[in-house]
Amino acid sequence: MDIPQKTAPMSWWRRYLLSGFLVWLPIVVTFTVVKFLVDLLDSSLLLLPPAYRPEQLFGINIPGLGVILCFVIVLLTGMFVANFVGRWMVDISESVVNHIPLVRSVYAGVKKVTETIVTPQGQSFRRVLLVEYPRKDCWTIAFQTHEAYGMIKEGVGIDDLISIYVPTTPNPTSGFWLMVSASTVKELSITVDDALKLILSLGVVIPDEKKLVGKRKG
Repeated sequence: MDIPQKTAPMSWWRRYLLSGFLVWLPIVVTFTVVKFLVDLLDSSLLLLPPAYRPEQLFGINIPGLGVILCFVIVLLTGMFVANFVGRWMVDISESVVNHIPLVRSVYAGVKKVTETIVTPQGQSFRRVLLVEYPRKDCWTIAFQTHEAYGMIKEGVGIDDLISIYVPTTPNPTSGFWLMVSASTVKELSITVDDALKLILSLGVVIPDEKKLVGKRKG
């Protein structure tokens, strides 16, 4: 005579609990991230004189006005530096910054990274790679950041290195910068967005299987 399984009656609420969890977790995480960004941008309202802040003008604090203010500031800044006078003033400011120790290193590095990633001409984070890391026969996703040909001294014997960024899971903003041989990596046909979803979901959100077929570089 078979003994009834005691865990069977619990399966129904476990299934419903998991279904509810899958509904609420993305909502809570999205709300938390958006709220953090809005609160961060709303702090830009502190740049306004106290008499012109929303709580003084309207009597209440209106969330999101900082986002609009930042958008307007960035837009006006872009319009200003697009003309000759604005570009000239920016060049002078950067010339001053470049003469300040430590500050020039931080500023130059951040500016270069921003220009490389944001501008359409930049080639960084445009290609998703599959690389053996941290050991042989263990593969992970990486992004090509640059070619490293000019960094290698002639005669060293390495002439096909590329710079890659290996993100950590589930936080892709931290990771490792590596230089590897271009012939040892495989390029994936998935998009950067698909790769980020894969990393953020701990490998749960898998793109179309046809997109996961890697192709050897070179």
